[in-house]
Formats: sequence, structure tokens, C-alpha cells
Amino acid sequence: VQLQASGGGLVQAGGSLRLSCVASGRTFSSYFMGWFRQAPGKEREFVAAISWSGSTYYEDSVKGRFTISRDNAKNTVYLQMNSLKPEDTFVYYCAAGLVFMNWDRGANIDYWGKGTQVTVSS
Repeated sequence: VQLQASGGGLVQAGGSLRLSCVASGRTFSSYFMGWFRQAPGKEREFVAAISWSGSTYYEDSVKGRFTISRDNAKNTVYLQMNSLKPEDTFVYYCAAGLVFMNWDRGANIDYWGKGTQVTVSS
């Protein structure tokens, strides 16, 4: 089972990026899928999640700027990031879990992907 994230890069403040995460090795249509982010030396923090049916959940600082979506046929989850700020500079990780509970504490995550770096310059 593998989650492969891509789409990170360097962007100026106010710009946009779209992250993608492709899941392989099993079908993830029944899983909650989500994104976390982490700065060096800091704990990983919850960004957004989406249920199999499309219900979405966001951390307060990204509401209105980030949009999570998924394509179950492609086993892929996306994170559209608009109006990016320098404080959005992190390594972003995708994640999957059957239970969406205490994800803000990193609990109940069954699978983690490798990260993709997002750097927002001022």
C-alpha cells in the first residue's frame, strides 16, 4: 500500500498550487483521505480531510483558501491551495484512515504518504 504525493513547489505569496495524492495497493474509496503539514522540528498538523461521500473538513487557517477533493475512480485526493501565504510553507503529507476521529492529534491514520515540499515566498 502506497500513497504518493506530488505537486509541491515554490510559489509567490498569493499564488496557487494543486497537490495530488495517488493511492495504490488497495481501493481507498471507503477511507477518509486527508492532508497534513509539518515544519522542521514541529509536530505534524491537520490541514483537511474528505470522506468517501465528499464531506469535507478543514483546519481554520485554511478555510476559504484550500479545497480538498477526491476522485475515487482514480484513487486520488487533491488539495487545491489558493491565496498562499509564507506561513503555508511546510512539507505536506497525504493520509488515509477508516475512522475520522482525533485526526487533529494525528490519531487513527492507517496510511501515510511521503511528503511534498511547499514553499511560499513573500
